[in-house]
Amino acid sequence: MSPELEKCPRSLLVCEKSNFLNEKSRHDIHVSKHNFNYKVSLIIKHLLNILMFQMCFDCMWMPLCPQISVLIPECGILPANISSVIHSFSPYYLVRDLPVYQLLEETFLEPLVKKGNFYALSYNTKIDEDNAIALLSSGQLILSLDKDTYEQLGLEGRPSLYNHKKAMRFVVTLDLTDKSLTPGTKRYQRVLSSLKDRLPLRYDFLFTKYNTGSDEDQTLNKLLSQYSYEEHKPAFSQHTLKNMPCPTLYPSDIQGKTLSCDPHHFLEWLGAVNLDISCENAADSFLSTYVCPEPQSSVSQALLCTVTGFISPENVFVLLQELRQYFDEPKFTPWISLTVHGFMDSPVSWGATEHGFLKGGENLYNFVCFKNQDYWLHMATGAQDGCPP
Repeated sequence: MSPELEKCPRSLLVCEKSNFLNEKSRHDIHVSKHNFNYKVSLIIKHLLNILMFQMCFDCMWMPLCPQISVLIPECGILPANISSVIHSFSPYYLVRDLPVYQLLEETFLEPLVKKGNFYALSYNTKIDEDNAIALLSSGQLILSLDKDTYEQLGLEGRPSLYNHKKAMRFVVTLDLTDKSLTPGTKRYQRVLSSLKDRLPLRYDFLFTKYNTGSDEDQTLNKLLSQYSYEEHKPAFSQHTLKNMPCPTLYPSDIQGKTLSCDPHHFLEWLGAVNLDISCENAADSFLSTYVCPEPQSSVSQALLCTVTGFISPENVFVLLQELRQYFDEPKFTPWISLTVHGFMDSPVSWGATEHGFLKGGENLYNFVCFKNQDYWLHMATGAQDGCPP
């Protein structure tokens, strides 16, 4: 084996156990702060069956094809309530060659950005090679810049946490809701001049918004009309999977010491299922020797539906709330799993926490929801990320 393949970069997995009805539960905070998501997986396990949803948000420049996948056992259609949630997801837009300063223009800043629920992410920019831009729903504009661009712009920032011996990358954070950046102030004019005149950066962007009003829609449509853009909505496909082993989980055993599967092995199994890797370690398999971790149960067949898109944290939270209600009626399934993957090349992971790529760019979280409203929360990052909140 190559020495490079034997090296395993540092990773971090944080596990929490709580109850959705607990007033101190932080599930809503974790969902809302994970701003840029390209992949969500949902699994509902039955005694001998499994229902799985995998949602992947549009990230055409990712190594893997982004998709939302829905896996349903012994069934040909989605449950009506979950189908309704998926079909209510917001559209997203791919805007070509947009100047960054447009995000700061007063006609765009005041009626849309400062209202919240709007997200923008530079498209086809690699966080370890290119300049990457992100606008959070909180109004924070994050610019992850190489040294030359940073020095030419002349904006105040800090060295990236993931530089080597010399600082070759810098991060500029602009809180567009701060009074000092109100249109007309000296600081606002200086920042606008840097992005408009000194170094007019232009990139393709992904836009999405959640349940904005008519005024906000009008503002966005006015901006879009000035540039070449594409509006995208989810696209579906499906096929059937059969004879799948599945790990066993119990609410009281999050560490997997006795009754449940170990959390690392559980997340590994989720990845194998999402990639359509066999978990049976068949003797005639030359591609994979992976086996589903113990304890496990059997799955007879499942329907896998695939959907592509770029979906906001608000949409993910609505889906999570709907999944909690899945147990309102008696079900055989003991648990549901919801996994959300962040963009590999996003400048941030949770909130404004800086995100780097290194060898994989992983940043994800997973909910395992149980019948009694208990849940497990797994938060995983790669080598170039801070500890999840």
